[in-house]
Amino acid sequence: MKSNVVISSYSEEWPRIFAQIRNELFTVFSSTNTQIEHIGSTAVIGLCAKPVIDVLLGVNALSEIESRIALLEALGFDYVSKYEKEIPTRRYFVKSPANSLRIHLHGVEIGSRIWCEHLRFRDLLRTNDQLRSEYQQLKLRLATQYADDKATYTDAKAPFIQSVLKTSP
Repeated sequence: MKSNVVISSYSEEWPRIFAQIRNELFTVFSSTNTQIEHIGSTAVIGLCAKPVIDVLLGVNALSEIESRIALLEALGFDYVSKYEKEIPTRRYFVKSPANSLRIHLHGVEIGSRIWCEHLRFRDLLRTNDQLRSEYQQLKLRLATQYADDKATYTDAKAPFIQSVLKTSP
């Protein structure tokens, strides 16, 4: 099933929503070495984004997440295992609260490739105005081109992201 691509202007609500989610997650992971980061376009001031808060949950081992699936589900996070074949180093959850934005929770090991790449790309967008502008223009063009197909929109951004990660220190 294809779904529509919706892009919103930056909102100062996004960091506040992330902070609430982060606090919620720490109630489940307070006894572990856990890092929780805001990633994706909603984590970059001034950047347009799909109205989805992406959260990177870093732990020492995926088993720490797996042992807490029921606790995460009690907080409203639905465990989505179907992508583990494609990305076996991630545990993925979705939360769709009635009165707030959709949350995508990406559980990974701290220091893993996926951990490092997500943070590096976010930080590059936060600190490089030219790169942020180029990425925003690409997102807006692709959102128009693939307005009815969110998966293709996401896939079409990948070459840009990979190029940035390869060429930036």
